[in-house]
Amino acid sequence: MKCPYCGVLNTRVVDSRPGKIELEVRRRRECQSCAKRFTTYERVEMTPVMIVKKDNRREEFNREKVLSGIKKACEKRAISIHQILDIVDGIERDLREQTDSEIPSNVVGEKVIEALKSIDDVAYVRFASVYREFKDVDDFIQELKRLIPKDCPPSDSDPRPDLYNE
Repeated sequence: MKCPYCGVLNTRVVDSRPGKIELEVRRRRECQSCAKRFTTYERVEMTPVMIVKKDNRREEFNREKVLSGIKKACEKRAISIHQILDIVDGIERDLREQTDSEIPSNVVGEKVIEALKSIDDVAYVRFASVYREFKDVDDFIQELKRLIPKDCPPSDSDPRPDLYNE
């Protein structure tokens, strides 16, 4: 491994342990020349998962794209980056476990929606509004109605009691 500090190829592994995600190894290395230490990560190279878009274009699964969408939906919410990364890791793991290497994009979107729905209603509605392309306020109201328990009566202080009526 080439030292990022001095460029010499003579480095040794000081410590090796499992990485944060499955099939990843974290290695601490030390340069034999300049004695500086650095960390490398090794990942198993998997067969790429191809995502089939609505217009039938195909692109390789991009976890950064999924991560970015989830982070936007979770902005200013009490959701830790660890929770978000767990969602992305779970989705990636699920996709890689499928036997088909070409997966429709709506499968990925629905996995994100289900994960967000289980941790935060606001993040869920934010993501759903973009993913499902809400056209107007009525689309939001219909989605919110699905979140309200059927046995939840409106209160006297509720500004929108008609939201509960279907």
